Amino acid sequence: MPGTVPGPAAPAPAGRRRRPGRPTGRAGGSVHPGAWWLWALGLGTGATRTTNPLLLALLLAVSGYVVTTCRSRAPWARSYSAFLRLALAVLVVRLVFAVALGSPIPGTHVLASLPEVPLPHWAQGIRLGGDVTAEGLLFALYDGLKLAALLVCVGAANALANPARLLKSLPGALYETGVAVVVALTFAPHLIADAQRLRAARRLRGRPDRGLRGLLQVGLPVLEGALERSVALAAAMDARGYGRTADVPAAVRRTTAALTLLGLLGVCAGTYGLLTAEGGTYGLPVLLAGVAAALAGLWLGGRRTPRTRYRPDRWDLRACLVAVSGAAVAALLTVAASADPAALHPGVVPLVAPGLPLGAAAAVLLGLAPAVLAPSPKEPS
Repeated sequence: MPGTVPGPAAPAPAGRRRRPGRPTGRAGGSVHPGAWWLWALGLGTGATRTTNPLLLALLLAVSGYVVTTCRSRAPWARSYSAFLRLALAVLVVRLVFAVALGSPIPGTHVLASLPEVPLPHWAQGIRLGGDVTAEGLLFALYDGLKLAALLVCVGAANALANPARLLKSLPGALYETGVAVVVALTFAPHLIADAQRLRAARRLRGRPDRGLRGLLQVGLPVLEGALERSVALAAAMDARGYGRTADVPAAVRRTTAALTLLGLLGVCAGTYGLLTAEGGTYGLPVLLAGVAAALAGLWLGGRRTPRTRYRPDRWDLRACLVAVSGAAVAALLTVAASADPAALHPGVVPLVAPGLPLGAAAAVLLGLAPAVLAPSPKEPS
């Protein structure tokens, strides 16, 4: 009414109060991207410890279920199918090589006999054609399936971890390298999304989208869009001052370089020691010392990159559990491979069907923990 004085505003409900200056959580409670990569690397490490096709198929099923349950609707999350096709292509190429070039595994069950091409004496150990045995083909299948499972695990990490958020979580010393890696990882998913969109548009217009003609007419707009995206990215990075460095003393720079170099050498030497029987005594101490030196070098190197982080991702209990589930798969399969190598590496001579070790299968099923711990994020990107 006219002439009335407005009273004080009503206080906000207690459930909606928020402290000023405190960042709110992300929508959907998404997991830290580093946890997804640790989970996927754990599954990939477990895949390298076995050639049992049943365990490898179980690893593929676990990673596929977690990706289907937890990935978002962002363009980079659609790249999982491309990694599946790549893994299938690797498996087929491995089998073709085994058929055409032979196999080092001797076999008695001949499936086919191809014409053999004579080779000179300096090409001993290599043949073109000849007998195709079931043992050699099965050995190639086991070997190719292991590499395919590793590629699928990397594809799962690429589909689950937001690359932009992963870049924000890197240390300052790896900022420039992280930008290059993230741009490379996001280029392929966006390229696939553009190709799918253009093919769908051509189908709606009644134009061919398959074959050589369709590939040529779709490839040019896709490459043009990639070039425009690269130019826009370069302009955005330049506008935000990318590449600025702070002045640090020369002694700090030399110490950073020495620690990083010694740390990387220590990591390489320690890893080699763990993988060989002779270096079992010094492998773990050298590896830990190398990791410590490399972390110290990265911490000092981060002083040259003055930047702030807006709403940084927090490493919470959920991220720890996701990372631990992948590490548990890798550790338990490594122990199982040492305790029962015959079960995790089934032989092909004589030709027998592989069995499913229940302990190793239960260890692989631990990789399903993110499907319960990490719900599907609600944000579109």
